[in-house]
Amino acid sequence: MFSKGTYEQLPAHNGSTTKTRHWKTKRVCVILLVFFTLGIGLHGTRFTHSFLGTGRCSRYNSSTGEDLPKHYTLPSGDKIPSVALGLWKAGKNEVGRAVQTAVKSGYQHLDGAWIYGNEAEVGAALKQTDTPREDIWLTSKLWNSFHDPDDVESALDESLSRLGTDYLDLYLIHWPLALNKDGSVYNQELTDDPYPTWKKLEELVDKGKIRNIGVSNFNIRRIQNLTANPLKYPPAVNQVEINFWFPQPELLAWSKEYGILLEAYSPLGGDGRVGETLSVPVVKEIAAELDITPAQVINSWHVQRGTVVLPKSVTPCRVEENLHITKLPDELFEKLETAALLHEPKRGVNPSKGWGIDFDIFD
Repeated sequence: MFSKGTYEQLPAHNGSTTKTRHWKTKRVCVILLVFFTLGIGLHGTRFTHSFLGTGRCSRYNSSTGEDLPKHYTLPSGDKIPSVALGLWKAGKNEVGRAVQTAVKSGYQHLDGAWIYGNEAEVGAALKQTDTPREDIWLTSKLWNSFHDPDDVESALDESLSRLGTDYLDLYLIHWPLALNKDGSVYNQELTDDPYPTWKKLEELVDKGKIRNIGVSNFNIRRIQNLTANPLKYPPAVNQVEINFWFPQPELLAWSKEYGILLEAYSPLGGDGRVGETLSVPVVKEIAAELDITPAQVINSWHVQRGTVVLPKSVTPCRVEENLHITKLPDELFEKLETAALLHEPKRGVNPSKGWGIDFDIFD
């Protein structure tokens, strides 16, 4: 269990009580100010202010229509929350505040990784909350340099220590690429056959250090290559890039058929494409019709497709906004789905060239 503490509070706004001859006008202003301070607007719409000084947040509706699933049930019986705070590229001295905001707002799922370099700050932030450990779903990932079975447990232990916990709810093989122990490119044997790495992960499940195991950035061929082995625990999750520009319908359909839950990273489009995603005409039309934000339209679409959604933000108002999803009416969902499938799919994340390998990791 994480130690108890207090949250950083949103700044309060104090109205003046000075008497004036225009007391009626002042009274109306004070009443309006109280409504905004409480975060209550017309028609049930909420407003929030960022305590990072970024000004008023976007308007969003926190309770709209029919609910979407709050959790998915994994083969182990564990229930994984359908919306997570993604911690990739969350920088030093900002990720901790984002975590505290997320937990305070109702998030129960934090998605991190050893390579993100911020697990210690995440762990420290969690210690400042009064949330029991069992109420937070923690995910981390095994980095490429630690695929050797002799290195897996020590890498896991380092993440556990930094996060301040003795187990992870989910541990993923981050990429289907095994580097050598010194980080050099690359260990072909373990890349071609990840079963020795997987077998070690299964041992750590039996030890109680991990509750569920899965993969990340694996295509169908690579998953089939892994599951051709005599697995004790098949992969429960595959975390991949999915967004409006790269919707991955084939992988989604195949994964549902074989009982593997997909998690969508870069769900709003990833670096450089978020603004473009939120400006798509059909997204804006749906947002206006349902009185929600374009980001909420996209996040809702992901969960309605049957995936976990991993929006990333360190801006407090956006962290809270991303948590609130709602079921899109069938005709609007299909309209958005059709629009996402009409254009040529374009992947936003592919580190193959940067790693110096002579093949595409997604082939």
